[in-house]
Amino acid sequence: MEQEDGDLDGLVRKRIRALRVAQGLSLEELATRARLSQSTLSRIENGQRRLALDQLVTLARALDTSLDQLVETATDDVITNPAIDGAHGLMRWPIKTGPGMTVVRQRMTDPPPDNPARMRAHPGHEWFVVLSGTAILLLGNRRFRVETNQAAEFPTMLPHAIGAAGRPCEILGIFDRDAHRGHQSGDDPAPAR
Repeated sequence: MEQEDGDLDGLVRKRIRALRVAQGLSLEELATRARLSQSTLSRIENGQRRLALDQLVTLARALDTSLDQLVETATDDVITNPAIDGAHGLMRWPIKTGPGMTVVRQRMTDPPPDNPARMRAHPGHEWFVVLSGTAILLLGNRRFRVETNQAAEFPTMLPHAIGAAGRPCEILGIFDRDAHRGHQSGDDPAPAR
């Protein structure tokens, strides 16, 4: 157990430094954001100061992450298997992201629904890029062809549906928290895609 605590301690310190560097923050800038002295932050990063819970909470906020993500140790979900929805011609690979965002890789075989009543509208914002094939995006009363390597971004308050154009297509979609909730709710077990 003591070895695991030491591993977690080192992991958290590495994450703090890596997040700081990735965000282009100097020691001084992060210390100011976290209301710590620059020397305290330096000693936290290099293991010369004990990690205190109150400082971790403050550092997590200053780094725009959560305490859970800062101390997370689970690595058993590195491989993700697809969820297959044959009734709707969908295959999804959920991908973890930061708080409030969801990334989903989907393989679609069916065209978007012909019935406008099957289109969804809900709070939020959605973005997707077509990885292969061609997607059809129905957005309000407009129809868009989105080709491989093209992206679409739209507010989800507009009625929308996405499907394949003639042959299977694969997309990578990013949903904000509200858009993800909107796609999880409703009578239909699958998002109107």
